[in-house]
Amino acid sequence: MIWNLPNILTVLRLLAAPALAVMFLFFSRPHADWFALVLFVSAALTDWVDGYLARSWKQETKIGAMLDPIADKAMVVIALMILVGYATSHWTAWLVLPATVILFREVFVSGLREYLGDTAGTLKVTKLAKWKTTAQMIAIATLFSQGIFEHHLGMGGFGMDPAMVQGILSGTVEDTQGLRFYFEGMVWSGRIGLWLLWIAAALTLITGVDYLKKALPHLKETR
Repeated sequence: MIWNLPNILTVLRLLAAPALAVMFLFFSRPHADWFALVLFVSAALTDWVDGYLARSWKQETKIGAMLDPIADKAMVVIALMILVGYATSHWTAWLVLPATVILFREVFVSGLREYLGDTAGTLKVTKLAKWKTTAQMIAIATLFSQGIFEHHLGMGGFGMDPAMVQGILSGTVEDTQGLRFYFEGMVWSGRIGLWLLWIAAALTLITGVDYLKKALPHLKETR
């Protein structure tokens, strides 16, 4: 393996994927959420940086081309697993379906590439697939921030009673403890994160169908 800077960044991003889960083993929430958010955003940024450096410095390598999509998928899959596993809000049910679509597509396309072997170049990463990955990263980062707001409230002993939340947000309940900022952050980060995740799931499904269409000619039985 050639240890140039783009490849080093790719390997670091690959290692950051399981490190996300480790954060929740060694730290309590919301500290684990903070560490996971910072780690995830930092790793997501390297996805753009290592590609840019590899192209501009003409340091593109076969190992880098192989590891880059694996690192992206590992980050997304493990982050979604954490979000679904630790979700405590009433949005959990709406989180499971897009997460399922994304995970199913990633496994399905990976299986297609493995089966096609030498002809896997047929399933080259498209621009839409890159936008899909970007949407996934932004959605997941936003949902991590929702967990931070939620658990800051829980640590303060304020409770998460829906009537209390709605009362403070609507102004019918006096905000004696200055909770409005946290409630608004929790509600809006959760909503925006879910909207983005559904958009990402739609793009994921579209790109999955596109890859299947490209693979079909290679899957026909020969007589």
